[in-house]
Amino acid sequence: MIPAELFRFCPRCGDARPADNAAAVPYRCGGCALVYYFNPTVAAAAWVSDPAGRVLLIRRAKDPARGKLAIPGGFVDAGETADQAVRRETREEVGLELDAVQFLTSFPNLYHYREVTYPVLDLVFTARAVAPEAAFPGDGVSDIEWHHPAAVDPGEVAFPSILESLKLLQK
Repeated sequence: MIPAELFRFCPRCGDARPADNAAAVPYRCGGCALVYYFNPTVAAAAWVSDPAGRVLLIRRAKDPARGKLAIPGGFVDAGETADQAVRRETREEVGLELDAVQFLTSFPNLYHYREVTYPVLDLVFTARAVAPEAAFPGDGVSDIEWHHPAAVDPGEVAFPSILESLKLLQK
């Protein structure tokens, strides 16, 4: 279920949402005229490299895509820049500080969590690990692996946005 389908009543006045308007975007309340846009949430992730040209991959410890390969990253918090978010998420997930953070690409994604499918805009960066030997599996990570981009198995990659960005690295 996408977020727009969850609104059955107006969050301001409580009016019921007409059945013929069950997933219209934006949500427009007939009772109080509230207009609510269902925009995607934003996530930031990074292809973190070491001096040998390898990139850091994580094995996801949780669903969605438990056991699949991903790159350090996560949702951008309110009041946080994408650069700040990718640095924070990398510290939380693999314990590394980043240098030379540069934007690579963006890609729409769908993130299935419990009963909701969230539309997400993934912002993907490249970065260098300050001390790659210090990497460890942290929050939400079951294991870490270092690979050259050309050696990453596309069938093991967790999300389409990561796969699309991997293709850019492999050029």
